[in-house]
Amino acid sequence: MLVRRLRVLHKALGTCSIQVADVHTQHYDVIVVGGGHAGTEAAAAASRTGANTLLITQKIQTIGALSCNPSLGGVGKGHLVKEIDALDGLMGRAGDWAGIHFSILNRSKGPAVWGPRAQLDRGHYRDFIQSELLSTERLTILEGSVEDLLVSAADPDKPGRHKVYGIRLAHGGGEIHSRSMVLTTGTFLSGSLFMGPHSSPGGRMGDPPSCVGLSYSLKEILGLKVGRLRTGTPPRIIKDTIDFSCTEIRLPDEKPIPFSFINAHIHCKPEEQLPCFLTHTTPGVERVVNESLHVNSHIHQDTKGPRYCPSIESKVLRFPGRRHQVWLEPEGWTSDLMYPQGLSMTMPPDTQLCLIREIPGLHKAQIHTPGYGVQYDFVCPTQLYPWLQVKSTQGLFLAGQINGTTGYEEAAAQGLWAGVNAGRTSLSKVPLSLSRTQSYIGVLIDDLVGRGVNEPYRMFTSRSEFRTSLRPDNADMRLTPRGFEEIGCVSQQRYNEALRVKKSLNEALSALRSVSLSATRWKNILQHVNISETKSTILSGEELLQYKDVSFQMLASAFPELLAPYLEFSERIKVEALYHPHCEKQRRDIERMQEEESLYLPQDIDYLNLPVSLSKEVREILDSARPHTLGAASRLPGITPAAIVHLLNYVQREKKRNHGTGKDVSCFG
Repeated sequence: MLVRRLRVLHKALGTCSIQVADVHTQHYDVIVVGGGHAGTEAAAAASRTGANTLLITQKIQTIGALSCNPSLGGVGKGHLVKEIDALDGLMGRAGDWAGIHFSILNRSKGPAVWGPRAQLDRGHYRDFIQSELLSTERLTILEGSVEDLLVSAADPDKPGRHKVYGIRLAHGGGEIHSRSMVLTTGTFLSGSLFMGPHSSPGGRMGDPPSCVGLSYSLKEILGLKVGRLRTGTPPRIIKDTIDFSCTEIRLPDEKPIPFSFINAHIHCKPEEQLPCFLTHTTPGVERVVNESLHVNSHIHQDTKGPRYCPSIESKVLRFPGRRHQVWLEPEGWTSDLMYPQGLSMTMPPDTQLCLIREIPGLHKAQIHTPGYGVQYDFVCPTQLYPWLQVKSTQGLFLAGQINGTTGYEEAAAQGLWAGVNAGRTSLSKVPLSLSRTQSYIGVLIDDLVGRGVNEPYRMFTSRSEFRTSLRPDNADMRLTPRGFEEIGCVSQQRYNEALRVKKSLNEALSALRSVSLSATRWKNILQHVNISETKSTILSGEELLQYKDVSFQMLASAFPELLAPYLEFSERIKVEALYHPHCEKQRRDIERMQEEESLYLPQDIDYLNLPVSLSKEVREILDSARPHTLGAASRLPGITPAAIVHLLNYVQREKKRNHGTGKDVSCFG
């Protein structure tokens, strides 16, 4: 079915751009501005909640485009892709369809921190996303530019100073009204492109810049605090000009693991996957960088760039004399281009050519498209609620790079959650939060709204306190049931599959626990496994499965009637057994944090004059951040444990006092 839709996709794209005259008097539940990774997930998620949704993008043909690297996932990022999929998002399934090289990063460590990753065919990924959106119920797509937000006074019975009720299209296109709006402007918000000494307005090479009115509305009318960040992209190299004999070949996994929980296999045949290649920088690269600094305006800017994906100029200046990896990655099945991961640069095009020719394998390389830098505005995310609505503005949600993040996966995760809540609020439903005890999406959002950013934010597994519980393999068990039962963004089909898997896993683990034998008896059954016979304790099948060289298939062969029905889930059962003791120990910490997160702090607290024992510094931090819960307050830099105790006592006193007076105490949890 998907193949048929993709064949007619480009024909459909020619007719799905709606005439402005047809929509300017209409009203939608949700408007999503921007067709990147945040925007596509937001539009799809809002539609899944039942909201009539309009997606506005400058170019329909670039919806779902991979603007920078042709890859998906990685350490931390792969967790986000799995969670997006568990909530019925698009990204995981698109990755399975478009993947050309699948691998699991971090395999030397435990499965909890493995990083599912794939190289993608750019065209196939874009086509899949567009095909999915074109077939999404309640979703309309409009090609156009947003000139301004429509702002009115806030509803007096709801928190906030302003209310956004729609947009004004550029070039006299008229107004479109909505109950909720999601802005996903990416790098286009007051974006500037840099190459060598020159700069020009724009957020991506080849696309027009966003309208200045949008940035003006956010800063001057809504009064939001706005900062500036930067990023960059490397030159694209013509494949036939590379000498791959001077590089190291890196093959994909022979048994690729899909991103999506509803896919048993990836789209391509495993044996047809394409390789990647590794090379390194040389002293010549460092020389070219240093000699061209005077014609590289981007590198001299004070604007913060991504620490974990820096430009080659930044790496050379920060780590002189060090050799840096350069990955040569294919851009598609039939593409004649290679993407040099690790060579983001903003020097003049002729200097870029000199630099890459200092790298083994690239001595005769030709550049198809030069690299460039981008600077753009972002909204300081501490001004958002945990459901990604702007605190001061009713109906306005923000997602993606506008919140200070970097990366497709981080943008898509925010887009999905903003879309869910924009849809829910437009239908007069209560917005929802994701706890950092439940998901990496929760960690991402909590970090953003609780701590803010001073550089582009990237997800890592180290950002989570509960890594053994928040694994990529169990994202469906953690999120899919809630996505269907409470959130309303998951299909019945996916929900039924998640219930089937959960039932099978529980039955398999119960069956393993029912088998308890001495070490000697286990040694007789599994003769090739190193089990110490000196142990006097009895071992269950679950405990034995925690041994590195014991697989579920071995135990199923020994007890076929009991365990063979669950062979479909062999790998998942192994991981569940491996982490069971750790998750049990972690459960108490999770429950404590969930208790703290259930204690809401009223947003009108006067922290500067609160009648509790708090230092001036702590009061100023709380007044600036205005955390939504006690748990969020406890994670603010500079907040002491004593301050949290005083806040807890205050909240509990106020809760009892308001109970006694009959006042609404919902804001106190």
